[in-house]
Amino acid sequence: MLSTSHPAGSSGGGQAVPEASANRIVPKPVPDSHTQDPRRYQLNQIKKRYSPQENTLRDGTTNVRFHLKPSDPDFPFDLDYLDCELQIPASYPQEAPILRVKNKDIPRGFSLNIERGWNRLVQDQKGATLLALTHALDKNLEAFLSEQKAETITLMSFKDTRHEDRPTTALGGASPEKISAPSKPTTAPRSSYVPEASFTEEQIAGAKARRAQEIRQLESRMGRMSIYQKSADGIVYTLPIEPRRRSELPVGLQPIKSVQLIVPLLYPLQALRILLNDVESKDAEALEEAFATKAAQQRQMTLTSHLNYLSQNIHTMARQAQEARKKIEARVNEVSNTTTDSPSNQTPASTAGEEGKGHIHFIPRPPEWGSGSESEESDVSDDDLSGSDDDSDDGGVAVGETTGNVLSAAHQAERGTSISFPSIELHSIELLQIAILNISVKCERCKTLNDITGLKPEAEKAASCKKCATAFTAKFRQEMVHQSSIRAGFIDVYGCTVADMLPSTFVPTCARCSTPSQGLVSVRGEVVTNVCRECHGKFTFKIPEVKFLAITHGSLLPPTMGPRRRQEKLGLHAGEPLPERGACQHYKRSYRWFRFSCCSKVHPCDKCHDAAEDHPQEWANRMICGWCSREQNYAVEACVFCGRSVIGKKGRGFWEGGKGTRDKTKMSRKDKRKFRRVGGGEARKRDP
Repeated sequence: MLSTSHPAGSSGGGQAVPEASANRIVPKPVPDSHTQDPRRYQLNQIKKRYSPQENTLRDGTTNVRFHLKPSDPDFPFDLDYLDCELQIPASYPQEAPILRVKNKDIPRGFSLNIERGWNRLVQDQKGATLLALTHALDKNLEAFLSEQKAETITLMSFKDTRHEDRPTTALGGASPEKISAPSKPTTAPRSSYVPEASFTEEQIAGAKARRAQEIRQLESRMGRMSIYQKSADGIVYTLPIEPRRRSELPVGLQPIKSVQLIVPLLYPLQALRILLNDVESKDAEALEEAFATKAAQQRQMTLTSHLNYLSQNIHTMARQAQEARKKIEARVNEVSNTTTDSPSNQTPASTAGEEGKGHIHFIPRPPEWGSGSESEESDVSDDDLSGSDDDSDDGGVAVGETTGNVLSAAHQAERGTSISFPSIELHSIELLQIAILNISVKCERCKTLNDITGLKPEAEKAASCKKCATAFTAKFRQEMVHQSSIRAGFIDVYGCTVADMLPSTFVPTCARCSTPSQGLVSVRGEVVTNVCRECHGKFTFKIPEVKFLAITHGSLLPPTMGPRRRQEKLGLHAGEPLPERGACQHYKRSYRWFRFSCCSKVHPCDKCHDAAEDHPQEWANRMICGWCSREQNYAVEACVFCGRSVIGKKGRGFWEGGKGTRDKTKMSRKDKRKFRRVGGGEARKRDP
């Protein structure tokens, strides 16, 4: 008899032997070719796997060059392949192999990180084959590239010109105190030597890390544009720029299309500068100095933020730079006038004052301010210049009127209703835009709230009021929301006014990698947090308040139809049936009346309409139920109010829906009850 109990000392479901004995462990089989010549065997493995370029040096070292493509599908770096040169000594495997990274698009500091990582893999995995080491390199490539960039030294040759600044002396002799030389014309004094600022190693390391991160953001966002260019040393970047208000720029700056961004190697410890392309140098210098001053004050802003600020506020910066330059020139002129006291200098000044009336300062008007013809402008300027001293105040009034015209022209593009987000909170987001806008509007006629959903940029959408059926349209014009702008765009509405924003779809752009995220639905007061799909960075945005500003009011749409016709009074009462339940002589089983769209009159059927009216009938879209006398949209079978059928159906029972008969003489021949029990069993019983 078998015992089901476990013997003493044995576990219920465990393994009988916890580990195999040492004499039963079999080593992994190794091919004979690997044992005889491991160097040749492993080289053949590399050749079969990567098809490399091979050459042999005089000392017997074999150089194998191949491309190692990252196998990780989520590899975060923009690297198509790693250009590897593997140096295998003649005494391998006694001597370790050496790896050299030949990618030109990888900075030398990161290439050193990869080569040092290879050396660590060789030391940690002693006895591993070359193919296994390349697999390990592929597996750890992301970790090697994520390390801090290794310090490198760039050797540059400079020409020593110090011997040209002072006279030459004999070797070991002291320079003479005085040297007789022919007199030469005096040159401008040399600028005093200003020592460069010194920084600690921690500051330099932090600056380099931040510069590398912001450069990656800049390249990922601007690298695909045709105007984008990068210098060989990685300091000067040519980037496109589109001013928000190009018409308000000075004439010399209006043709600007690109800008050269100069990013020093120790940015942000060193100042950031720009050079404007395709513009006049006189107007550009003041703006470049203003940008350098602004960048020095706002060191916490990124390169992308600086570019966004420049494109949004270049007109303001140019105006401020011109005003500052005019003030400096005025001060210089005042100083020069006060220092010249000779009679020869006073005579021309007085003459100029008499001829041009020096107390009147003529300010040239920019060309974009001009609203009238050239003849009008010339008349105004002549009047201003030829006026007497008593008329000097009138010139101020004319300037004020011109300024009003300028403001109206500047805000000409800002029309409709603007939508903005005051006190918006953006964390790790550089741009935020509305992809699909849903709003609530108020009808201009009956003041009823209606919803307009699915508004996409530059796409007009039409709808009608749910109460009075007044037509209205809405169009959304998109703008970018960032640190320097809280306006999300404009809404052009006609026949209604904007009341509120409903839950809409937003597209944030990551501040780390400049990658637009997928659409996220948000509404006022809601905090939205998500993760970037490119760099896996976390970002958050919150819209505490939504503000609408009606810049121009939308007009009512023209009426699409004439005055409404009066509907005829039929004397019907809801809940009571129609005469004959709506049936007519043409259709006995139709229990409804139809309201025809051609004349808006009610008739039981199309034949009744043609008999009573003198025009061809059109399709009816409304009907009146024959059971409850309620008017409604056309339905195929049943009334939406009482639920009864409006079409007569042939009954299936004996009573045919309550209208049948028991008289067999009146029954239809198709009714099986007409001939039931005729000549059946009862007749047989009666027979004797």
